[in-house]
Amino acid sequence: MTTEDLYHKYKNTVFNVALQYTNNIQDAEEVTQDVFIKVFDNLNKFRKESELKTWIYRITINQSLDCIKSKKRQKRSFIYSLFDSQLESDKNQITDFNHPGITLENKEVLENLMQKIYTLPENQKTVIILLKIEDLSQKEVAEIMKLNEGAVESLFQRAKTSLKKLL
Repeated sequence: MTTEDLYHKYKNTVFNVALQYTNNIQDAEEVTQDVFIKVFDNLNKFRKESELKTWIYRITINQSLDCIKSKKRQKRSFIYSLFDSQLESDKNQITDFNHPGITLENKEVLENLMQKIYTLPENQKTVIILLKIEDLSQKEVAEIMKLNEGAVESLFQRAKTSLKKLL
């Protein structure tokens, strides 16, 4: 498979996962670029211990989380410089987000649900996104997250419980 074939096969998957994490089309596009740069640069190092798809998902999740952390650092430093007293209320705010796939009649409900998902701890958010939004199997999620299937199920149950409390 050529790098071009690889890109065309996984570009939408990478973008969609990145969009689920970043809530921002421009950030998702940037993450997608970064993922494929990493994939192409490290393709010769891929040891085939897992499927290529699993490896790409793992890179995408890591790049997405790095992007989020970077944005939070930028936001914090900006807030520190301007509004030290308002830091606590501002740093936990979730940005408005319009996912392209949300239909108009379900938009408010889905936005509320997605905002609640984004407030979950990273591992719970990841398991929900991969299992329910990306529709991967527990086995695939376990490989991506480097957990066993029982741990994925347990994590998913905790995530559901946390979501119920938030909703």
